[in-house]
This record gives sequence, structure tokens and C-alpha cells, in this order.
Amino acid sequence: MRDDEIRAALDRHWAASNASDFETEHDIYLDDAVLEYPQSGERIRGRRNIQITRTIQPNKKRFAVRRVIGRGDLWITEYVLTYDGKPSYTVSIMQFAGDKVALETQYFADPFQASGSRAQYIEMMDEGQERKP
Repeated sequence: MRDDEIRAALDRHWAASNASDFETEHDIYLDDAVLEYPQSGERIRGRRNIQITRTIQPNKKRFAVRRVIGRGDLWITEYVLTYDGKPSYTVSIMQFAGDKVALETQYFADPFQASGSRAQYIEMMDEGQERKP
């Protein structure tokens, strides 16, 4: 699969994730895909189980993609995942096998207060802003 086709598949995946379209959201995964959450120690095996675990979450979720980078079989998405109004800065690393995801690892980070000691050297970011060099 060409990089532009994978990027289009990722765009569909994240748009479906944001819309809670669970069927389209999970089209990107192989039937035996694996999803890992290192911070909680969870590993979910199989597209169906991945989809079920996301479907049964009671939280209202929103996804704001900031950046997608990759080529070949390795793609990284940086986004803000908001659960019930609380943002979590998230990185998804997807390894493709052909045109589907075989392995995804997601890392989550909660926001924290900026240090006043850096105030003169920084500018504040908009949490949903797309990242560009």
C-alpha cells in the first residue's frame, strides 16, 4: 500500500473515532491486530475485542489530530483525546502489515501547569492546534 493510501485510511480512522462510528473506526485493523496501552499494562488481541472495549466505554470522546507522520509500515499520530471534557495528550504508533494495522501502541499524558520560571521564553499552545514544523 502506498503512503498516500495509508494516510487516507488514517484520516478516515481518526474522523470515525471522533464521530463514534465504531464500524468505520475499526476497518483499519487486521482481524488479529494487537492494541497495547503500556501505562495500564493492557494488551487487547483481535479487532473484535479492540472494538468492543471502545464501544463499551461510557465516556464521551473527542479526537483532535495534531499531526500524522510516517511512511511504509510505521505511522505515528499525535492527538488530543478528550474524555468528558478532560484532555489527554496522546500518541498512537501504528505498525501496518499491508493495508491494515497489525500493532498499535497508545501513550497518554495528562496536561500540567506551565512553570512560571519559563514564562518569558514560551508561548502557549492551543490544545487542538495541528502541529507543523
